[in-house]
Amino acid sequence: MQENSPELWRDSLPFPKSGDNKYTRGHLLVMGGALHQTGASRLAAMPGLRAGAGAVTIASPPESLTVYAAHLTAIMISPVTDSRDFKNLIRERKISGIIIGPGCGVTQKTAEFSLAAIESGVPTLLDADALTVFSDKYQGGADELFKLIKDKKAKTIMTPHEGEFARLFGELSGDRVEKASAAAKRIGAVILLKGHETIIAAQDGEIVINKNAPATLATAGSGDVLAGIIGGLIAQGMDAFKAACAGAWMHGECANLFGIGLIAEDLPGLVPQVMRKL
Repeated sequence: MQENSPELWRDSLPFPKSGDNKYTRGHLLVMGGALHQTGASRLAAMPGLRAGAGAVTIASPPESLTVYAAHLTAIMISPVTDSRDFKNLIRERKISGIIIGPGCGVTQKTAEFSLAAIESGVPTLLDADALTVFSDKYQGGADELFKLIKDKKAKTIMTPHEGEFARLFGELSGDRVEKASAAAKRIGAVILLKGHETIIAAQDGEIVINKNAPATLATAGSGDVLAGIIGGLIAQGMDAFKAACAGAWMHGECANLFGIGLIAEDLPGLVPQVMRKL
């Protein structure tokens, strides 16, 4: 177990290379939300671009298209109505990283899209509603999700806060570090357990603790931005565990740069400044 710092992952950070184009730099897909829930996915999409993904697409329910179109410029939008549309989009756009959860809603479709993402084998980050939807209260438990992750050996990252973690994994014994590690080993995914000290646990037992996050990150939408930073890194081919460590540290550093009065919308624009330092 060690404290998070750039020395652990700096050499793995993807930076633009001579001869790159937007297709070689990775394509991140973010699952969008209903008409009244588009903000979270937009907060996740923008830092995906800022972290270096060559292209970012939001998969939008048809009724939300006009909202996304009115707010986004560099980020593409594609309508999806069901998991078949979603699978086709992953294949046709040559998606290299997926984020599902922010603002998606705790619905059957969110569960179906999450399973489709894991089934595709594309590195996937599950957050927020994509975690809660698999709790006993909603879908009868996460056994199908956990089995699929293990069977597909997919590069999966889960980024729960304490409540989401408890709903998904139940009452595990031990402290926060022991719980996160047990969950990661159990299902074969990277677990990023958010908090003042964020725990990042790998499937092989490696543990990193992130301590640079200031209290100003306790603001609505900041977790969506964290998901976007990590998503942008995995879309470029960065190892899932190292991407989770890098994303957590960069997220905290962005907040430290801004200071008091921070809101989530401030964070994406600070990502390039942090990356220049790295």
